[in-house]
Order: sequence, then structure tokens, then C-alpha cells
Amino acid sequence: MASRGMTIRLVGALAILGALAGCGSGPGLKASRGVPLETFTAEEIYKRAEYDLNNGDPDDAAELFGEIERLYPYSEWAKRALIMQAFSYHTDRDYENSRSSAQRYIDFYPADEDAAYAQYLLALSYYDQIDEVGRDQGLTFQALQALRDVIELYPDSEYARSAILKFDLAFDHLAAKEMEIGRYYLKRQHYTAAINRFRVVVEEFQTTSHTAEALHRLVEAYLSLGLVDEAQTAGAILGHNFRSTIWYQDSYQLLVQQGLTAQAKGDSWLNQVYRQMVKGQWL
Repeated sequence: MASRGMTIRLVGALAILGALAGCGSGPGLKASRGVPLETFTAEEIYKRAEYDLNNGDPDDAAELFGEIERLYPYSEWAKRALIMQAFSYHTDRDYENSRSSAQRYIDFYPADEDAAYAQYLLALSYYDQIDEVGRDQGLTFQALQALRDVIELYPDSEYARSAILKFDLAFDHLAAKEMEIGRYYLKRQHYTAAINRFRVVVEEFQTTSHTAEALHRLVEAYLSLGLVDEAQTAGAILGHNFRSTIWYQDSYQLLVQQGLTAQAKGDSWLNQVYRQMVKGQWL
């Protein structure tokens, strides 16, 4: 049979949980049923915030985590609450506030073991907004920089590998944007403008999945302008590095139709690319 002391403690605990549970049901989080939030300990508020987060209410959870920082500054609970606030905001897709909380954590606790996670959350706040090629690429550049920081500052962390993968995907996204614009110009016979875009892909995004198509589009554009040396050189690079692709097959047919072969000729910027990619001559 339970002792009277245990019964009293149990009733007290249930009362606290009941009051905390009401925090998210009213018009505000700072008081509930006449009980000010200041009445509760940092741990109690933290557990209520965790409850809200786990039950699909990240917005209220983020606010409660923030209250811990306000009511119990410089405490261990405040430190834990700050990183959880960043996570809660991110879960709620409030990326700006997530960045702000993550950056504060990095500024206040740069040597803490969770600093790597805070840096990763900051990077994700940019990365998760990269949703389609047609959008402005400013966020993509910011995501790349933030992901690079994770990789360089915390190379041995569990987040570095994921950051590397996302960095490659974001990098590929930038190349895709250049290709989209290049194809737009090519379709409208603005060949010089198209070439400039495809050149960016070949020179700056060689490791992405778009390089083969970029070289093929260069063959198309240069042939349309009558610049056969450049077209042949682009075909030569394509044939050496991407012979098994449909892009080489299409370029080969275009060149053969005009009595041309895929070989490095002339002294254009493509010849330098050819020397580097095919012959390994970097100087």
C-alpha cells in the first residue's frame, strides 16, 4: 500500500503536469489557469516543451524553449533549450528563426559538443529552402557556404558526411540552373548567350551530372555559328569523358553530318579544358 508521503508527491507531480499541459491551450504560454510560467523550474518547462514538440506543436515548443533561456539564463537547461529551440523552429519550417537560434548557440557555446549540430541546422535552414531550379539561387550559395563550414569545422562529426552529400546536391542544383538558362537561350537562337552559360558548367561544375549535356549543347551552338574548331573540340572532350552517353552519340551524329570529327582543334578556351581534362596538363 502506498505511503501517505508518496501519495502527496504523486498528487503534486500530477498537478504540475496538469498546469503545464494547459500552457499551450490558452491565448498565451507565459501563464495558464492563473499559474505564471515563472512558477515552474527550468526542467519542468523543458519537459513541457518536449511534449509539445513530440505532439506536433513545434511553434509552442520553440516559444517554451525560449522562455527557459529568458527565465534561467546561463544555466545548463538554457543551453540545452537553445539548441532545441533551433530544432523546433526548423521543424516548424520557420527557417529564419531557426538560423537565429542556431547562430546564437554557436556564438555562446562554440566548443560545446552540440556546436556541430547547431552549424548543421544553420546549413539546413538554407538547404531545405532549395526546392526548384527556377528559384533565385542566392539561397543555394548560402547553403553551400554553410555546408562547407560544417565539413571544414567539424570534419569528424556525424554531420560531416551528410553535409558533403547535401553540398554535392546543392552544387548540382547550381549547374542545373545554368543549364536551364542556357537551353532557353539556345532554343531562341541566342547562341553566344547560351555558350556563356554552358561554358560555366564545363569550367566550374565539371563534377556535376550536367557536364556531358553542356558539352553537347556547345557542339550544337558552335556548329550553328559556324565555329567548327570549337565544336570539334567540345566533341573531343565529350568523346573522351562521356563516350557511353546519349549526349556523345548525338554530338557525333551532328559532326559526321557536316563531315567533321571529334578532335581538339584551334586555340579556344575549350582547348585549355581539353588539355586539362584529357591530357592532364594543368600548366
